[in-house]
Amino acid sequence: MMLRAGSARRRAHMPLACVLGSMDMVRPLGLAGIRCAVVARPGAPSLYSRFTEATLCRDGFSAGDEELVEALLRFGAGEPQRPVLFYEEDAQLLLVSRHRERLAKAFRFVIAERELVEDLVDKSRFCALAQRLGLPVPATRTLDPSGPAPADLGLRFPIIVKPLMRTQAWDVIAKSHKALEVATLAALHELWPRLAALGSDVLAQEWIPGPESRIESYHVYVDAAGAIAAEFTGRKIRTYPEACGHSTALEISDAADVRAQGRAAVEKLKLTGVAKFDFKRGPDGRLHLLEINPRFNLWHHLGAVAGLNMPAIVFADLVGRPRPMMAPARAGARWSCAWKDLPAARNAGVPVGRWLAWTLRCEAKSAMAWDDPMPLLGSVLSRLLAKRDRVDTAARLQLSKQAG
Repeated sequence: MMLRAGSARRRAHMPLACVLGSMDMVRPLGLAGIRCAVVARPGAPSLYSRFTEATLCRDGFSAGDEELVEALLRFGAGEPQRPVLFYEEDAQLLLVSRHRERLAKAFRFVIAERELVEDLVDKSRFCALAQRLGLPVPATRTLDPSGPAPADLGLRFPIIVKPLMRTQAWDVIAKSHKALEVATLAALHELWPRLAALGSDVLAQEWIPGPESRIESYHVYVDAAGAIAAEFTGRKIRTYPEACGHSTALEISDAADVRAQGRAAVEKLKLTGVAKFDFKRGPDGRLHLLEINPRFNLWHHLGAVAGLNMPAIVFADLVGRPRPMMAPARAGARWSCAWKDLPAARNAGVPVGRWLAWTLRCEAKSAMAWDDPMPLLGSVLSRLLAKRDRVDTAARLQLSKQAG
C-alpha cells in the first residue's frame, strides 16, 4: 500500500507535511505554504484539497496498524527530505508513540514522552496521574461492568460514564455521545447490562453542572527546550448531540485563568509537544480539568485563521527554519462544522436564518473555503458514488438470489 502522488510538483527544498488527519489540519499547513501528504478515510475532504499532494486511504486507524507503519516508512524513505508527521486522533497518536523509534528514521515529529502519552490517553491512568500531581479533576472512580452493579459509588449523582478509550463498541452503546449522563444509582443499574457488553472497564465521574458551552480549553506547543512556543485559549459554543457531544461550533477566548491553569499543568506534567487541556467551569467559576489530549486537533484551524498557526510553528522548528511571525490568537474568532452545527443549532432553538448568517461570518469553516472548494465537493461526490455502488451491489445480489 503506497501513498499516491498527486499532480502537483513537489518542491525538493521544502519537506512535505504528512497529515494523519482532517481538513482542519491540512488547511493551517496549506495557508502557511506547506504541501501535504494526507492519510485519511475514503471520501474524507482532506483528500481533495489543493494543498494535498499525495494521498493514502485507510478505512480506519488503530494503534497496532503495522501495515500503515510500513506504508509510512516506505513513503518517508522515498522523499528527498524527511517529511514532518502530524496526527489528530488518539489511535494515530498511539501509533506514532508506540512506533516512534522506527518512524523517526523517516519522519520528523513532536510528541510527548512515551509513558505520559499512555497515561493521558487511558482515562483511568489519567485520573490516577492527576490525583498524584494535584490537578483539579472531578471525583472519579473506575468501574468493572463485568461484575455486579455497585450498591454505592462513593460519588455524588448525577455522574457521567465514559470509556477508558473510545471504541466502536462504545459508539454503538452511546449513540455518538462521548460520555453518558447518569442521574441516579437506579439509572446506573439500568445501564449496567449495556456497559457489560463493552467487555472493558469504564470511568464514572461526578458531573460538573452546566451546558457544554461551559467547557473551555488551553492549547499549547512546548518546544524541545521545554519552553512554551505558542498558546491560546478557547471555548465551545455548541456540540452535537447537545450533551456530551462532539464540537460543532467553537470560539477563541482570552481567559487568563484557563491559560494560568494550563501552564501550571504543563509544568507539573513536564510536557513537551502539543496538547489540548479541556476544563469545565463550574457554577462557582472554578475550573475542573476533564482531560488532556497530547495531539493536534481541529482547533488548530481556528487558531491559524485567528493569527496563531501552531502547526506552522511546529513545522518550522522541525525543519530548522525561522518561526513565522505570529500575533496572539484573536479573541472572538469562530469555527464551525456547518453540516453538524445546523442540527445542534436547531436543538438549541436557533432560527435557521440566524444560524446561516452566523455561520457565514465564521472565520473558519471545516472543509469549506472559497479558495479551496474541492474538499467539500469531492467528499460529497465520493460519498454519493459509494452509496450508488452499494445500491448496485445489493441489487445484483438480490437478482442473483432470485435466479438461484
